[in-house]
Amino acid sequence: MPPRKKSIAGQEALPGTTTMADLKELLWKAADKLRGSMDAAEYKDFVLSLVFLKYTFDAWEERRRVLYADLIADGVPESRIESFLDDKDEYAREGVFWVPADAQWVELKANAKPNPGEITIGERIDNAMDAVMKENPALTGVLPKIFNRKEVDQRRLGELVDLISDARFTGHEGRTAADVLGEVYEYFLEKFARAEGKRGGEFYTPSSIVRLMVEILEPYKGRVYDPCCGSGGMFVQAEKFILNHRGRRDDIAVYGQESNQRTWRLGKMNTAIHGLSADLGNSWADTFYEDKHPDLKADFILANPPFNMSDWHRNTEDPRWRFGTPPAGNANFAWMQHIVSKLSVQGTAGVVMANGSMSSKQSGEGEIRTELINADLVACMVALPPQLFRTTGIPACLWFFAKDKTSRGGHTDRQGQVLFIDARNMGTMLDRTERVLTDDDLNKIAGTYHAWRGTMSARDADLIYTDEPGFCYSATRDELATHEDILTPGRYVGATETDTTNDEPLTEKIDRITKELLTHFDESTRLEQVIRQQMERLDG
Repeated sequence: MPPRKKSIAGQEALPGTTTMADLKELLWKAADKLRGSMDAAEYKDFVLSLVFLKYTFDAWEERRRVLYADLIADGVPESRIESFLDDKDEYAREGVFWVPADAQWVELKANAKPNPGEITIGERIDNAMDAVMKENPALTGVLPKIFNRKEVDQRRLGELVDLISDARFTGHEGRTAADVLGEVYEYFLEKFARAEGKRGGEFYTPSSIVRLMVEILEPYKGRVYDPCCGSGGMFVQAEKFILNHRGRRDDIAVYGQESNQRTWRLGKMNTAIHGLSADLGNSWADTFYEDKHPDLKADFILANPPFNMSDWHRNTEDPRWRFGTPPAGNANFAWMQHIVSKLSVQGTAGVVMANGSMSSKQSGEGEIRTELINADLVACMVALPPQLFRTTGIPACLWFFAKDKTSRGGHTDRQGQVLFIDARNMGTMLDRTERVLTDDDLNKIAGTYHAWRGTMSARDADLIYTDEPGFCYSATRDELATHEDILTPGRYVGATETDTTNDEPLTEKIDRITKELLTHFDESTRLEQVIRQQMERLDG
C-alpha cells in the first residue's frame, strides 16, 4: 500500500458491497435515514452531495494506489515516492479531484458519532466540502454547505455517514469509481424524481425519452447545448452515445444553463462525475433574463423545457423573437425560438414540448409556428405515448429542428418536407402509472428518422424510408398548409392498415365481445358474493 498522510487512518479496505444492485440498495437505505426529518428535495441534496464527497475520496485513493504501484514498478526509491503521490497534476490528468487531508472520508467516518465538546459531524462535512472546492476550481460554488444547520439531526447525519462509508465505488468488475458513481447517481436522480412527484420534473427527464432524442440527433462530435439542463441528463446520455460508438468524451464540448440553484449544483456534480468538462455558467440564471452563452452556436441542442410556463421573463424587444413575439402566458415558443437562435449552420435540435404546441393558435402561437415552417426549420415531429412522465400528466411530443435539410454530407434532400411519426401506441408499462420506450421502440423511431434523412447510420444498415400508414409520413409544405400548419402527426400518418387475416364479420364480432363482457360481469358478481361471505365469517 502507498504511504498515506498522517490524517488518513487505516490502510485496509472498508467493508464493501459486491454488486451494483447491492450498492444502489445500500445507498437508497442511506437516503431513508433522513427521509423522516425533511422533504424529498432537501434530503436529495444531503444524500447526493455526501455520496459525491465519498466518491471523490474513493477515486482519489484509487488513483493513489495505481500511482504507487506504477512508481514501484518503475523502480522509484521509496524516499521520492511521497513527492510523486502528492503531485496534484498526477490526479488532474486522470480527471480525479484532489482531496486534501481534512476532507478525506476516513476522517469523517472516525468522527461520525457525537462527541461532547467537539465540533459536530455537520461542521466537519461543511469544512470538507469547502476544502474540496478550494482545491478544485471546477467545483467552486457547487458543493452545498448545509450540514451544520440547526434543523439538521446530527445523530441521523452521523448514521448516514456510517452507511455511506460501507459503499465502495471501486472494485466493481474493473470499473472505475467514476463509472460506478455515474450509474448510482443516475439511479438516485430517477428515484428522487419519483419521490418528489411533480417537482421532480424540474431536474429529471425520463431516460427513454433522452435516449430517443440522442439516438435521433447522433451527437458524434461538436458543441452540445441544453438551455434548461436540469441535472445534466442530456449531456450524460450524449456521452454514453459517444462512448458506445468508440468515440471519446472530449469529442463533444458541453454547454448548459439552469435557473434553479440546487438543480444547477446537481448538474455540475453529475457532469463532473462523468468526466465531462461542462460549461454550465458561473452560476445559475434564467435563460430568458440572462443568457450565459450569448455567442454560442451549437451543433446539437437537446432540451426539455418546463411545459406551458406562464411566469417567465418576457422582453418584447428581444432579438431572439425572429418569428414572432411569444405570448406572456406561455413560454413554449420562446424556448423554441431561443433554441433555433443557438443552432450552428448545420445544427440540429430535439425539444420535448407539450402537445398543445403542435396545434395552438391562440396569442399568435399559430403564426410563430407557421413562420418556423416557412423558414424550413422543422424536420420531424414525434407524438409520444402517454404516461412516459411520472411527474406530469400533460401529453408530450418531440420537435426536431434542422438548419440544413439539403443533401450536403450525402444526406437525402428533405427541403420543404417534415417527417411525422406517431408513437402513441408504443412503449411498455413498468407499473400502473409509468411507461417506458423499449430498445425496439427506440430503434424503430430513430431508424425511421435516419432512413428518411439518409444519414450514414441508415446507409450502413441499408435502411430505406417508406411511409407507413398509422406510423410515419413525409409531408410537403403544401400538405402542411392544407392542415393550417397544425403539426399533429395523427393528421398525416393516417390509420393503420386493416388486418386482413381477421375476416370476422362486424356483427358477429360485436356479439362475441358482448357475450365475453357479460361473462366477466357474472364472474365479478360471484367473486363479490364470496368475499362478502368470508368477511361475514370473520366478523362472526
